[in-house]
Amino acid sequence: MTKASDLVVQCLESEGVKYIFGIPGEENLDLLDSLSRSEQIKLILTRHEQSAGFMAATYGRLTGKVGVCLSTLGPGATNLVTAGAYAYLGGMPLLMITGQKPIRRSKQGRFQILDVVGMMSPLTKFTHQLASADNIPSRIREAVRLAEEEKPGAVHLELPEDVAADETDNTPIPASLTRRPLAEEKAIRAAVSKMETAKSPVLVIGAGANRKMTARVLYQLIEKTGIPFVTTQMGKGVVDESHPRFLGNAALSSGDFVHRALESADLIINVGHDVIEKPPFFMVRGGTEVIHINFRSAEVDPVYFPQIEVVGDIANAIWQIKQEIIVQPTWDFSRLLAIREANEAHLKVGADDDRFPMYPQRLVADLRKIMPADGIVTLDNGVYKLWFARNYKAHMPNTVLLDNALATMGAGLPSAMAARLVHPDKPIVAVCGDGGFMMNSQELETAVRLGLHIVVIILRDDAYGMIRWKQSNMAFDDFGLTYGNPDFVKYAESYGAEGHRVNSAAEFAPLVQKCLNEPGVHLIDCPVDYSENDHILNHEIKELSAKI
Repeated sequence: MTKASDLVVQCLESEGVKYIFGIPGEENLDLLDSLSRSEQIKLILTRHEQSAGFMAATYGRLTGKVGVCLSTLGPGATNLVTAGAYAYLGGMPLLMITGQKPIRRSKQGRFQILDVVGMMSPLTKFTHQLASADNIPSRIREAVRLAEEEKPGAVHLELPEDVAADETDNTPIPASLTRRPLAEEKAIRAAVSKMETAKSPVLVIGAGANRKMTARVLYQLIEKTGIPFVTTQMGKGVVDESHPRFLGNAALSSGDFVHRALESADLIINVGHDVIEKPPFFMVRGGTEVIHINFRSAEVDPVYFPQIEVVGDIANAIWQIKQEIIVQPTWDFSRLLAIREANEAHLKVGADDDRFPMYPQRLVADLRKIMPADGIVTLDNGVYKLWFARNYKAHMPNTVLLDNALATMGAGLPSAMAARLVHPDKPIVAVCGDGGFMMNSQELETAVRLGLHIVVIILRDDAYGMIRWKQSNMAFDDFGLTYGNPDFVKYAESYGAEGHRVNSAAEFAPLVQKCLNEPGVHLIDCPVDYSENDHILNHEIKELSAKI
């Protein structure tokens, strides 16, 4: 016979789990004891459950394997909700395990008891209370299967205290051999025919295309055909954005050079489109036709109703199209490439601006020069995300980790920590606004305790800058969005990290390079000036792109 909590650990080991992130409570003590004897799984004790969830979700995003986080019942479980939504919308395989009071007898009345399974239902692919030790292997196997299969996402299991202490003779269920269905041949032929008869087709690469094999065959398709491409924010780096056929990233909602390119195309091949992202284009009746290529059929709404759907494994579908398509002499990409040149020219504006506090264009350009192709930048959520999405060219998949799904604050630092665990040798930088950083800044202690080498850049404007920008756009008074900050250098040092402060634009790049070269946790306080955001993002870009 096996103790149920030991069986949970055995099942997770069978699934290849290496880390569990979280904060145990008294209802998890049986599971914690079982974990202490695991030679495969390491417990990463965090300072907040939300951070644990962000770390586990990022682990899933980077590896394609389920990331696991742990909390107790009640307030511990509610603290996982944001991270669960982050993984659910963002397509990251995540398993949340929460504790619960004994379910066969009342121990403390209703103290701390919530319907956690019901609470998790709207933001997970699967949620279940483990009411019997005998069911543990099948429920864990099912949860992991659903978390990892397309579209990946969050799942949840609740392990009551008395069930964790039960005995059972069950054993883990091994994963089955599974293959994703392939796109139907007629759909492939229809897509190829439509592409060959178009005059100026363009590829849009979205979140669902961010898979290793898909990236490889998309590059091959672009090389064979020369069809230009646009990336969405969560499709960054699927194909190297320094490619001469890269038209730009759909960072802004409208009015950018990429939108002029999409308007100029007579066919959009939409690869990995996910409705959780802000759409890079809207369809209109009688307008540009769209081919939808994805693991799932399109979710049709008034602004998205593709004429052809290629449903199945994306990588295989692109490979089939690449094999079948014949390069057409009638294709004309001259206007699209002219728009690309105008966009490239605008990306250089401000890249060497010496003003201080730093302008975001200079900061993004300097960081891109410093980071190698495989270096990873994790972003929190704020107005700087638009600058990074638009101006920071990603050369490889999953090297710019931003969230254009839930778009939550507080994930930048935990994501960098998870990235370091997955990639111990790559340069890793977290870029956070001062508002987002302070939401999970306590994890500096966790990073120091784990001996991680990460660089955290805080863009300090002493305000919730994104909302303040929107407030200004709407002609409202400047109200309710400014605050004070600690001395970030001393704050970092109080946790045992290294604190640094930027005093001029010229200091920034050498300081970041120095921090990347020296082990440990480094925090850089960098004042930033967003005063020209409205002029550039809302007016200048629209005016320049309209002239093309």
